[in-house]
Amino acid sequence: MTIGEKMHQTLASLESAAANLKTFSLDTQDQTAKQMFASYSQQLEDICKGLRGRVNYIEQQEPQYKVMQPQQKQQ
Repeated sequence: MTIGEKMHQTLASLESAAANLKTFSLDTQDQTAKQMFASYSQQLEDICKGLRGRVNYIEQQEPQYKVMQPQQKQQ
């Protein structure tokens, strides 16, 4: 697995975790838990934003790390 693939996989995992936390926030009636889940979700979204910027930078500097989309691989 290349560094590009690892970074994309990490980013996808973090985005999934952030979405799960946001769902937990919406699903709970406990206001303290709702606030905690929303805060954690926002923190992960901020981390994702930073990592996404790093992924874009690396792909611009080192095109060999660019991960091809599944549609592009078939062509």
